[in-house]
Amino acid sequence: MYTYIYMCIYMCICIHICIFKSLTIIIINIPLLLKMNWAAGTQCVAKGDHRKPKPGELAYHKGDILTIVDASTKKGYYKARLNTSGEEGLINATNVREREALCVDPSLSLMPWFHGKISGPEAVCKLQPAESGLFLVRESVRHPGDYVLCVSVSGDVIHYRVIYQDKQLTIDNTQFFYNLIDMIEFYSKNKGSIATTLLKPKQKQGTKSAELELSKTGWLLDITKLKLGENIGEGEFGAVYEGDYMGQRVAVKTIKCDVTAQAFLQETTVMTKLQHKNLVRLLGVILHKGLHIVTELMTKGNLVNFLRTRGRSVVNTDQLLRFALDVCEGMEYLESKKLVHRDLAARNVLVSEDSLAKVSDFGLTKVDSKVSDNAKLPVKWTAPEALKKEKFSTKSDVWSYGVLLWEIFSYGRQPYPKMSLKEVKERVEGGYRMEAPEDCPPVVYSLMRICWEQEPRRRPAFHKLREKLEREMGKHIPGSECRDGIRSGSGC
Repeated sequence: MYTYIYMCIYMCICIHICIFKSLTIIIINIPLLLKMNWAAGTQCVAKGDHRKPKPGELAYHKGDILTIVDASTKKGYYKARLNTSGEEGLINATNVREREALCVDPSLSLMPWFHGKISGPEAVCKLQPAESGLFLVRESVRHPGDYVLCVSVSGDVIHYRVIYQDKQLTIDNTQFFYNLIDMIEFYSKNKGSIATTLLKPKQKQGTKSAELELSKTGWLLDITKLKLGENIGEGEFGAVYEGDYMGQRVAVKTIKCDVTAQAFLQETTVMTKLQHKNLVRLLGVILHKGLHIVTELMTKGNLVNFLRTRGRSVVNTDQLLRFALDVCEGMEYLESKKLVHRDLAARNVLVSEDSLAKVSDFGLTKVDSKVSDNAKLPVKWTAPEALKKEKFSTKSDVWSYGVLLWEIFSYGRQPYPKMSLKEVKERVEGGYRMEAPEDCPPVVYSLMRICWEQEPRRRPAFHKLREKLEREMGKHIPGSECRDGIRSGSGC
């Protein structure tokens, strides 16, 4: 009888343990299930290969980027699009992870191994305890403008002078590098003329490795999968190339100066947070001989050149309004994110294959409204308070948008024609405003004028501008065109 009672008690305990474990599993998985409640447009990274899909499923490789199209009726599955090919199909939610945005973090560094101006003895102290292949880079104290690569080898620290000559860096006058990032990448893979390959960076206190963060969040792309094509543009900070990344046509902005690359990390960080049809989409970043920012390719170039090379015979008022609305919607999205562009102009708006206008060039975009560097300001597009007091806000972006509207409806003419920058500053401060472009709809010119109100608080928000443009669009009936006003047969 006692045996029977003990067995009953034992069975009750087992049942309770099983129930507890089940509840624990459910409780533990609740956050996971909540995290997987992804909306359409969410970008995900494949955690592994899926090479043999069942009918209706999508095949993909580890590291592929997929965009959620819709939740599936099949539990735990989503309909997704493979970014490289555009192919759609079902994916298992457990096989992918959401692509995270990078946090805006001043400590994020492309060169966490760079310690600035420290002495040789200080470098030796930092490379303790001794570990072969441990390294750091410092500025040379004895030779200003040069650097020193400090490497721990067999208990000692060897100091290699890095000479800067002819805009390149070298240790041995045999191997030359564009920048420090390029040099460290080379000696991490090749021993070359130094005592050992670089195995482990000594990270400067207070910094985080940008490479590690980009990799963890799914934004670091593989250089071996990129094919660079022709140069499609030169800028102040580097060149832009057309390219191919895993079958997808892309634009690649290359920045070789390591100081500039570090500054452009801000642009990259901001772009990882943004997803909108009227903003140029970031695909990822490559770290190889500098920084490469990879975006979708906008085949029709910037809006200024698009308008100048086509003119009134090709682009009608309907399409001009469409471009104005596209940019306005993109800026309304930035406004909702409390981001200030600070360099809005037609040259920084790109046109896609299907003639959709998208805002680009987020190099000056910041969350705050105070200029922290001595950036060259685009005077003809910059609001008076930004020129005078360095006060940037969404309202200063609205001023710039008014100038951009003038550019659009003048078919890409330079604003304030025949006026010097000094004259523009003085006359605008005195109340001067540009005349309406030829054949510009009166409603559009009235929008320009309210964008150019002297007092920032009197300028409208972007959502108000969008509403007015949509009403104006409603009055125009598209004729024979390939997209809202570009005439068919015009090479659009």
